[in-house]
Amino acid sequence: MNGIEFFHHPADGHPGAPVWGVRVDGVDLRAHTAWATRELWRPELEDQFEDQAGESAELIWRQHGGLGVLDAGANPFAPTTGRTPLLDCPCGIPRCWELTAHVEATATTVTWRAFRQTGREEWGELPLGPFVFAREAYETALSRPAALAQDPLGPAPQALGCVP
Repeated sequence: MNGIEFFHHPADGHPGAPVWGVRVDGVDLRAHTAWATRELWRPELEDQFEDQAGESAELIWRQHGGLGVLDAGANPFAPTTGRTPLLDCPCGIPRCWELTAHVEATATTVTWRAFRQTGREEWGELPLGPFVFAREAYETALSRPAALAQDPLGPAPQALGCVP
């Protein structure tokens, strides 16, 4: 079973607008996504950033923001079955650059699998997950999200850059 944590933090540039964040096995879901999409970004970013690996790394690292607390409702991660948005665009426009997964809920587990980037359907299913959570732990974490004073993601690791 995977571990799950939910939290709220201020959206970039909007301290009064909290967003949902998620950690899977102690790692921010945005970091998991950045590593999973790194090679998919390479063709676009090699031309755009040439010898600037740091800039391409930041773009990949911060490609997603959390789901708006007010926009997404009080419980956007409710354990239901179907395709569900898990991350949104950092620009704050809902459904602009969503990361979605197929969510399956049973009496004992919640599974996230078949991750897709809605802005890049040609990428197909991303090399991410599946993540399987104990339903009781999932619902407990969801009912008590930590309130953080700032975005916990931190800077992009240099190794993430797509340009050699």
